[in-house]
Amino acid sequence: MTVTITAFERSPDGGMGLARDTRVRWALEETGQSYAVRPVSFAAMKERAHLAIHPFGQIPTYEEDGLQLFESGAIVFHIASHHPGLLPQDAGSRARAITWVFAALNTVEPPILELVTAKFQEGNKPWSKERLPLIVDRIRHRLAQLSARLGDAEWLDGEFSAGDLLMVSVLLRLKPSGILHEFPRLMAYVARGEARPAYKRAFAAQLAFNTAEASAGKT
Repeated sequence: MTVTITAFERSPDGGMGLARDTRVRWALEETGQSYAVRPVSFAAMKERAHLAIHPFGQIPTYEEDGLQLFESGAIVFHIASHHPGLLPQDAGSRARAITWVFAALNTVEPPILELVTAKFQEGNKPWSKERLPLIVDRIRHRLAQLSARLGDAEWLDGEFSAGDLLMVSVLLRLKPSGILHEFPRLMAYVARGEARPAYKRAFAAQLAFNTAEASAGKT
């Protein structure tokens, strides 16, 4: 049965790869799995049918042969666990790759998301100017630690894995802020991720999807 994932009917970023369905697309492309995309409007995300799959009314979701999943990290982990290409066979290496999955989502991503919230949802608050530097400092601290751990290695732990896929996806959110440019090793690391053929296919598919949806909305 073909995998079906959900994506924004019109992504807030216009299809530039920051929406979380890109992570899932990338994992599917890395493992050579075909998939279909079901667009979901912001209104439909809050309706009963979508909430039955994703209780928090977000995207992406994943459906395959009666299995329904939500949360991009869980979906990527499921794909990596069932198809070769994203998790090593060696037990120790596999465990370390999974550790990086959690590190990307639980340690590195939270302050980055906090920055997005502070800029675009809380920017008009009187305390915003004082809060922003604190958030940026927390991000810089995490990036310094990550850069030191990566060193001159190509990937976080041996071969490219689901941990790298999610870490690169998280770091991509920082490119518009300019903070990532302060860490050349991480910039090069992200560039290596973007250069992977599977990422290019995922990015192109998400951009084409949003372009098509935008065109349909104008007719």
